[in-house]
Amino acid sequence: MKIGIVLGTRPEIIKMSSVIDEINKHDDECIIIHTGQHFDDEMSKQFFIDLKLPLPKYNIGIGSNTAIKQISIIISELEKILIDEEIDIVLVQGDTNAVLAGALAANKLKIPVGHVEAGLRSFDKDMPEENNRIIADNCSSLYFVPTKENAINLQNEGINHNLIHVTGNTIVDACKRNLKIAMEKSTVKDIIKYEKYIALTLHRAENVDNPERLKNIVRSLIKIDYNIVFPLHPHTKKSLKANGLYEKILTAPHIQITKPLGYLDFLYLLSKSSLVLTDSGGIQEESITLNIPCVTLRYNTERPETISAGGNILAGTEEKEIKYNIESILNNKEIYEKMANAKNPYGDGNSSNKIYSIIKDTFDNNALKIKSSDTILDFEGYSMLNVEENITVKEFEKNNNNQIIEQIFYKGSPEFIDNNTNLKNKTIIIKKFKQKT
Repeated sequence: MKIGIVLGTRPEIIKMSSVIDEINKHDDECIIIHTGQHFDDEMSKQFFIDLKLPLPKYNIGIGSNTAIKQISIIISELEKILIDEEIDIVLVQGDTNAVLAGALAANKLKIPVGHVEAGLRSFDKDMPEENNRIIADNCSSLYFVPTKENAINLQNEGINHNLIHVTGNTIVDACKRNLKIAMEKSTVKDIIKYEKYIALTLHRAENVDNPERLKNIVRSLIKIDYNIVFPLHPHTKKSLKANGLYEKILTAPHIQITKPLGYLDFLYLLSKSSLVLTDSGGIQEESITLNIPCVTLRYNTERPETISAGGNILAGTEEKEIKYNIESILNNKEIYEKMANAKNPYGDGNSSNKIYSIIKDTFDNNALKIKSSDTILDFEGYSMLNVEENITVKEFEKNNNNQIIEQIFYKGSPEFIDNNTNLKNKTIIIKKFKQKT
């Protein structure tokens, strides 16, 4: 089996590192295709070397073009690569332009797509990442979702439950794998001024490109009575200077600005912090994995399970709200311990093994290839049923040919559809087909 992995940013490489390890443990071939979205060729090579990963076989090298140019170049270049390599399945991870382009290219070539971290939804289509992940999911054949909540999102969009697999999130695998390397290699400990500190990241356009939001955030940072270490993104620095805010942070005695940190250095910084203040999606996952309370500078998140688990709080961008949430956590031992010990909703670090095993089983059963239908089915519509008998999902669908259960509700709440789920006393929504004879 030949597995193609399309990735373009550091978070994708990080989250796929353990998946690449898993594939390479076996006799299957792993073809890494790097789009070069964040790196030039030399920087890209060094990042793979630092993470002890094999170098990509291909580097498309799109650089920092506009989103439309990036996507069009990747699709065009991928066409030849995927055909020449005779790839059996393409894996993409997350919600970047590389994910969107990789999924579209493979889909058009009738190569099955496995979407790692499928089903995430912020329900905010103003975010380009939201549109990327929705389109990628609609191009996919296998869905590797972190949680049951993500699976329900896909069920609500009409995705066949048999293709959805709750595997946990590979970020847990990656943190465990890469923290060992960070402890060995990171030198950031030599520059941190403080023994106890808040790790701060700030980079999202909706925050740094909005002058009012940025001013509110900076005002709150100045007034927080706790040390802060702030690896400063170049674009954020530019926005701070443009709005006359950079000097205020630079001269604050409790805030240490550092240059942007590499992944291993940041992972070390995060693991030793008292709390993380961020607008990043991935860091919300990493913080709960590393047992670090998280305060998120956003009004919505595609990682709501971190909030329901109790490890993360949405603070928005209002000065008082940010300051209140941080002080409530740091000044209350009970709240702090509860957040630090929140149960990780993303699994036990075995996601990569689960993902590989599902792909392998599907391939071995000759169920991976996209095939043309040889049966004529008429779509009859949807219906809702209250089930009174003692029957599982698998048994129901076997007894009711050409009917697929799309949603299950119990006492008004949706449930993840597993083939072994018992339907007794539950309400189901069914998609019906009629076979022509």
